[in-house]
Amino acid sequence: ELVRQGEALRRTEQMVDKMDQDLKTSQRHINSIKSVWGGLVNYFKAKPPESKPEQNGAPEYYGNSRLKEAMMSSKEQESKYQESHPNLRKLDDSDIDFNKADLVSSVQKDAYPKNQQLRAYHQKIDTNLDEMSSGLSRLKSLALGLQTEIEEQDDMLDRLTKKVETLDVNIKNTDRKVRQL
Repeated sequence: ELVRQGEALRRTEQMVDKMDQDLKTSQRHINSIKSVWGGLVNYFKAKPPESKPEQNGAPEYYGNSRLKEAMMSSKEQESKYQESHPNLRKLDDSDIDFNKADLVSSVQKDAYPKNQQLRAYHQKIDTNLDEMSSGLSRLKSLALGLQTEIEEQDDMLDRLTKKVETLDVNIKNTDRKVRQL
């Protein structure tokens, strides 16, 4: 959704720039109509460079790289996350049973109690904590990406607000000049 909003902001900013350019062109025409002297000044004055319209509208907006990387890594981990999420997987009683062949742990066996059931519960807790850690890491990277994207869009909104305010004043001045003619 943020990337879509960023695209809309980028297109809006380009439209405001185009409106500003059109307003400058109309100001030149008004000066030419207003007096002979204005026409002579416009004749010798360099014409403002015209920007070519973008093909198919605005260029593609991709958001910031931090958000893009976070989204890609999140998509890569999605299937693993769905397999291990307690609400998304089918739970059965065999999860509680201790099976030494299925358990892979980086912690030494001496760190766990001697009781097999208690050891299985400790290892299960460690596995769940590892899954929580990877999930929180994923959420953190997504949150940081979102924060960066929001900050960039906030800057874009500030820039756009200034441009629109300036354009509004110029439009009112041009409208007043046209009414005087």
